[in-house]
Amino acid sequence: MFSEHQLIEFFAGYAYQPSMVYSFICLFMMASSFGLPIPEEVILISAGLVAYMARNPSEYPPPFEGAEGVNVITLAIVCFCAVLLSDIIIYCIGRFFGSKLLETTFFKKRFGEEQLAKVDKWYQKYSSWMCGAFRFMPGIRFPGHLSCGMLKISFWKFVLIDGLAALISGTTHVLIVSQYGEIILTKIREFKMYVLIVIGLLLLIYFVRKFFFTKKKEQSTI
Repeated sequence: MFSEHQLIEFFAGYAYQPSMVYSFICLFMMASSFGLPIPEEVILISAGLVAYMARNPSEYPPPFEGAEGVNVITLAIVCFCAVLLSDIIIYCIGRFFGSKLLETTFFKKRFGEEQLAKVDKWYQKYSSWMCGAFRFMPGIRFPGHLSCGMLKISFWKFVLIDGLAALISGTTHVLIVSQYGEIILTKIREFKMYVLIVIGLLLLIYFVRKFFFTKKKEQSTI
């Protein structure tokens, strides 16, 4: 487990490596969209903490004089672009390969018919606005954006609505945390053990649910 010192040291180590931070955000955001069990919110908040440390060199000194820190505005733009681009890629996969994906074993196990039926029901009820709503629904983003492509929703309508949602979800986390990061760091210091326990329980629940879901799907196909 990370101690308080190790956790803060980990984030501070990247505060003065902007190109690496921007690259990691794009990589993890794409992986998160495809089902990696790391919520986007965790990625964005972590990015905000790195930006906060770069903005406060007196508390988190650079490794050498003149080291370039992460720029908050650039970071927010990168996060927005990474979020929107990952959504567009999933939309395009659904639009051009959706029917073939539905027939694959991997897709049936990872995103069952019940989940897809739920997404379709929401879309029928709320129309194109669901393109943006899916952005705020962890676990439903991938099948949701995939369904937008499969339903042949206008590309530019999808980009506009999802882009507005991405502008909110992809930048506000970074800007707020970069400004008030000390509050989060203080809470980590005060409740570090409880934070680690909660994170551990959430991961345990995720994998247990995934295990039983897979078993249920296997039994239903027998």
